[in-house]
Amino acid sequence: MSGEGGTSAPVRLARDAREAGELWKARDVLATHVEGSQDPDALVELGEVLFEMGDLPRAGAIWFAAGAKGAHVDTAIAAWREQSNDDFAVMWAGLPASARSQPRPRRIEALRERALNSEAATVAEVAAADEAAGARPDEDDDGFDFAWLIAWVLAVAFVVFAAIGAVTVLGWLFPG
Repeated sequence: MSGEGGTSAPVRLARDAREAGELWKARDVLATHVEGSQDPDALVELGEVLFEMGDLPRAGAIWFAAGAKGAHVDTAIAAWREQSNDDFAVMWAGLPASARSQPRPRRIEALRERALNSEAATVAEVAAADEAAGARPDEDDDGFDFAWLIAWVLAVAFVVFAAIGAVTVLGWLFPG
């Protein structure tokens, strides 16, 4: 899906929108694209758009996901950390879904590990963010897992049939 010079179509559309002074349009195109695609150019471009729009914390999260470097990047990442109160679970949940999905760069995996090791109350947020990133595709939107239901039904059936079998065997051994 890359065109001129290896740049993806959404990045080209966003650059055209930026040149036309339509930052909101560039943001929307890129945000939609990076939720489902691990496109580092799009992440960097989205960070730049958000920075230009004055949304430093969001730009920081995006640039962190992209692994960008620079003075503006450091300022934005500091704003992101400040906004989240350095709560790693909140920071993890603030990354785009594509950044949370596999494969993950080491810096993002380290953030995930810190989020998982944070206070128990925030572990649910990490799990919810993982689910949103597609880490558990066998669950539906309610979080209800049919595999567990089937496992429990089979376990109950096994116990019932084992009890019936035991009673039958005892009836053979001790008639009457």
